[in-house]
Amino acid sequence: MLIIQTPLRISFAGGGTDLSAFYMNKTGMVISVTIDKYVYIIINDRYDDKIYVNYSKKEIVDKPEQVKHELVRETLLMSDVKKGIEISCLADIPSEGSGLGSSSSFAVGILNALYQYKGRQLAADWLAEKACEIEIERCKKPIGKQDQYAAAYGNINVFSFNKDDSVTVNNVFLNDSALRRFESNLLLFYTNVTRKSSKILKIQRRDTSQKKQTNILIKMRNQVLEIQEALLSENFDKVGKILDEGWELKKKLTKGITTSKIDNMYKKALKAGALGGKICGAGGGGFLLLYVPLEKQEAVRKTLKNYREMPFRFDKDGSKAIFNVRGNPWK
Repeated sequence: MLIIQTPLRISFAGGGTDLSAFYMNKTGMVISVTIDKYVYIIINDRYDDKIYVNYSKKEIVDKPEQVKHELVRETLLMSDVKKGIEISCLADIPSEGSGLGSSSSFAVGILNALYQYKGRQLAADWLAEKACEIEIERCKKPIGKQDQYAAAYGNINVFSFNKDDSVTVNNVFLNDSALRRFESNLLLFYTNVTRKSSKILKIQRRDTSQKKQTNILIKMRNQVLEIQEALLSENFDKVGKILDEGWELKKKLTKGITTSKIDNMYKKALKAGALGGKICGAGGGGFLLLYVPLEKQEAVRKTLKNYREMPFRFDKDGSKAIFNVRGNPWK
């Protein structure tokens, strides 16, 4: 049996510049951190030659081509695993519409799991690149590349998306004390709304070539270096203010990124003491990230009492095996 644990992520700035429609013309840049919420892929040998896939549905098929779950199917085909295997998928949060990159964490996790099942350890860059290939090229998802790289590498990183389609990864190093102090000022609240990010991203990708959207995305990209500088100088309150500025920019990109319900939720948080925040992911729902100084957090929790808070901590590790016992007694 093999169990692969792959983290979800929170993106602070630069979202949207990881779409090829942007970075093929202007270098994209995103800063994000992985958190202690995970997607788990469990693989076990089977006594027969069938392929079993367990998620919200159960599939039992004879060939990889017959698997309906597209990420599992395409990863089976890429890794050339053909039979006698059972794949189970679990997640700490709902896998659809969270804004925390769960789909790409799943892609990275299943890819890592199937190759480790075959006895191959994969480097983070290869893992992220192939996960992008599966999601963007094979499955035709209208998404960017930040989530796959975050899930593969773990920790706080600045990812630069270059015109030649390569990705440069720079870790933002904070000692453990600074990391915990920054982390302690961040709160996550579920908006009680789920949405399909693909709808928003399709519109955003279509509109990226327009001058207005390009200029907004450039400003959002430039905030990445501002946040990096604030983190390295341990001026954490500045990060909250940059998040607020970035959220105002993001809302101008396209319709559907925010709603009156989300706007009201955010305004209440600011009034109670939050310095800034943003909807995670493409927008429209999922989780609201807030930067709130410690002395203001109870007031924010009180004003958002109708929304579920999700406690979290940062995670320094990317996708990894947490259990691996080799051998098949049936074969």
